[in-house]
Amino acid sequence: MKYQNLMLENSSILVTGGTGSFGNTFVPMTLEKYNPRRLVVFSRDEMKQWEMAKLYAGDDRVRFFIGDIRDKDRLVRALDGIEYVVHAAATKIVPTAEYNPFECIKTNINGAMNLIDAAIDRGVKRVVALSTDKASNPANLYGATKLASDKLFVAGNAYTGFQQTCFGVVRYGNVMGSRGSVIPFFMNLAKDGSPNIPITDERMTRFMITLEQGVELVWHAFSDMVGGEIYVKKCPSMKVVDIARAAAPETAHEIIGIRPGEKLHEQMIGPEDAPYTHEFSGHFKILPSIHGWGNDPKRQGEGVRVSDDFTYVSNTNPEWMTIEELRGWMEQNSGKIGRI
Repeated sequence: MKYQNLMLENSSILVTGGTGSFGNTFVPMTLEKYNPRRLVVFSRDEMKQWEMAKLYAGDDRVRFFIGDIRDKDRLVRALDGIEYVVHAAATKIVPTAEYNPFECIKTNINGAMNLIDAAIDRGVKRVVALSTDKASNPANLYGATKLASDKLFVAGNAYTGFQQTCFGVVRYGNVMGSRGSVIPFFMNLAKDGSPNIPITDERMTRFMITLEQGVELVWHAFSDMVGGEIYVKKCPSMKVVDIARAAAPETAHEIIGIRPGEKLHEQMIGPEDAPYTHEFSGHFKILPSIHGWGNDPKRQGEGVRVSDDFTYVSNTNPEWMTIEELRGWMEQNSGKIGRI
């Protein structure tokens, strides 16, 4: 798939949660490829902003804006003159969401509503929200809030009135090497001399995607979307036990059992989405079921409708990553695993 999006050239872009793993990859890639006029990093952590700002000292294109997506007034101010928004801000850690449900809802659901309203009020052209495989048939609060967020961004396209703001969603699985993810977790345990790597279940599988692939999917969504589409990146699966073998080959495993809210296998497209899902060479596109938008030829594009019983689940995925392939990726990216 070719990710060409000339609309981002010389544009004004804002990234919510922009000091996170996604933002730390999206910002340099977008600056290099599209040379936007202004790229605003919006987040609430002043220390992360201070550290990130040092990387772009002297680059007048990059701006930093302290704020929280829970605060609609601050969002309205931040979106002044902004044309495109990537919504990456979220409460993401599953146990954190389970033990702090009100806070997770305030960020992931109320924050989404604030951004939709503020983007429409400010006349933003396009908004792409980041989703997760945990939003498909959710088994935990984090996934449930992200499903609600996805629904809000899809329905937001009927809420724009005369402003013509367009909302879309991208969905993908485990981001390889990102902060707090399983690869640096296993690597650090081995480095610290832990006698065992905790494995929840030897059968457990996950989808694997790089941050760079996630950024490219966002670029594609900006250029392709009509409004309300959910883009699902095709990516390989791995058994978690094989991830451990790649990340910590000399360390023994200890089976600890599945934790509350955790799935044995992740799902990105369920059977309920199949009637609205079209397949492309590098991704799937779930079209909106509301307002008959799923029948829109512009939204369908050149995609092929999947079968009515289609699912996209990590354990039945036709594409798999080997231990050797993951080790090769880790060697090439050793300097940034767990750091961004």
